[in-house]
Amino acid sequence: MESIRIILIGAGETGTPLLRQLLAAPFVKVLGVADLNDQMPGIKLAREHHVPTSNDFMTLVRLGDAVDIVIDVTGVAKVREQLREYMQASGNRHTIIMHELIAVLLMSLSQGKLVSTKHKSVDYD
Repeated sequence: MESIRIILIGAGETGTPLLRQLLAAPFVKVLGVADLNDQMPGIKLAREHHVPTSNDFMTLVRLGDAVDIVIDVTGVAKVREQLREYMQASGNRHTIIMHELIAVLLMSLSQGKLVSTKHKSVDYD
């Protein structure tokens, strides 16, 4: 494995600092960033680094086995549900869906303190 290939869904308060870390890691290849709002700071950052962006996260997810990890930092249960359903229906057994709480944990570990997000609670339905 030469690099870990990642798609980031959510380009706001949580996604943007995470994207900065991902872009700085020489072993990470960011294949795309999705957000409904083109004006989000993470979308602008992605474009500055010539990373594809989309308003439709499923466009990026359909890259299939070319993606190692889909990081969902939207905090939206419907997004998680759609991701799971698609992975099952497509038979993709390679790509891992990383939940927002794991992203917060990793960012907190790298900063030595618990980072906050705009999503005050995370539902697990």
